[in-house]
Amino acid sequence: GSVHLACKIGAKPILLEQNEKKKEDEIRNSLHAEDRSLCDIVIGKLSEEQRENLVLCVPSPVVSLYTPFMDDLRNRGVEIISEVEFAFRFSKGRLLAITGTNGKTTTTSLVYAIMKSVYKKVFLVGNIGFSYAERAMETEDDSVTVAEISSFQLEAVREFHADVSAILNITPDHLNRHHTMENYIWCKEQIARNENRQDTCVLNRDNIYTSQFAKECSARTVLFSSKEKLENGLFLDGDQIILAKDGDGTSFMNFSESTLVGICNAENIMAAIAICLSAGVTKEQMLPVIRQFRAVPHRIEYVATKDGVSYYNDSKATNPDAAIQGICAMTAPTILIAGGYDKGNSYDDWLKAAGPKVKELVLIGQTAPQIAVCARKYGMEQLYFADSFSDALKHCTSIAKEGDAVLLSPACASWGMFENYEQRGDLFKEYVNRL
Repeated sequence: GSVHLACKIGAKPILLEQNEKKKEDEIRNSLHAEDRSLCDIVIGKLSEEQRENLVLCVPSPVVSLYTPFMDDLRNRGVEIISEVEFAFRFSKGRLLAITGTNGKTTTTSLVYAIMKSVYKKVFLVGNIGFSYAERAMETEDDSVTVAEISSFQLEAVREFHADVSAILNITPDHLNRHHTMENYIWCKEQIARNENRQDTCVLNRDNIYTSQFAKECSARTVLFSSKEKLENGLFLDGDQIILAKDGDGTSFMNFSESTLVGICNAENIMAAIAICLSAGVTKEQMLPVIRQFRAVPHRIEYVATKDGVSYYNDSKATNPDAAIQGICAMTAPTILIAGGYDKGNSYDDWLKAAGPKVKELVLIGQTAPQIAVCARKYGMEQLYFADSFSDALKHCTSIAKEGDAVLLSPACASWGMFENYEQRGDLFKEYVNRL
């Protein structure tokens, strides 16, 4: 995306691939056809001459900003910015930007669906759909861009300025990259740093970090809560989503009117309503879209019922807080598949919440031993250590009884066993649908 934007604005991009095992032809073929002849590709290291001629560096979100190479560029006066910052500088129209540890994809997808039903030119970008940089030059003064933004992408923003931003929640995640919770929180809050009182920031009243940020945010804030009644904002009262202004609350809709399940999705819907109201959309325009909206793939996604056993794919739960939402949405005795790549997270809150609902815990991946130790601490003794993902799936079907649920909600990243969480979820769905 960044290469495409650089070519569009007439710059001369160098694509640096530091993994020396990669082949130049493969990299060039992955670019837009019109960009291939305009981009230099370097595998390994840049020459001294190339470093001297650089004016801007746009690292991939997964690349750390604090390496000897990055330090060298900074010392040379090279500006280092994220892809979303690069895109923002060349985009037009209104920007609705959403971040948070969990719920980003569902909320962003719902906001996009609502905005698309009202406005002619709407773009879906970021961690979902196209990269922001890829679509930046297509935006116009009357277009709306809906962006899902990660902490990695917010680490190097400067002028990035959304008309409406949202921080859905902040819980420990990616600490192997950000090192401290303070750094992680700072990155998330970057989404609203440049906003003013003409802009809006939607925040979760129930989360300690976002609730605190509401007191210092420079934008107009709109709060939502699933736990308490608010004087102003959106809150959940039983099944009703209430919109309150100066203590006067009116019912916006019943949560059960939607097809989504779990308190986490009630929060996602409230956040989406707040974002869209702030962007000028009416209740009447929103309601039909919310009622028809389906869960995004891999997020507490109902797959099928086989022999009386319900199967749910929550592969997108790549951290413990997301996995809490998955298990809390279950109403049946649950066989839980969990484990994967270690991101340095703690499993206590998740397993404490899961304990009463989990009939058996089926463990996979690198984190299986750590999760087992923590699970036993909370009285969970029915544990199975799977040799492989297929072994885990076969074991689940062998022990599941009519009325049970099988939930893939790993609480860990997929790396090591799978290319990404989508592949993990797709394999689960393929297995279930073949039963």
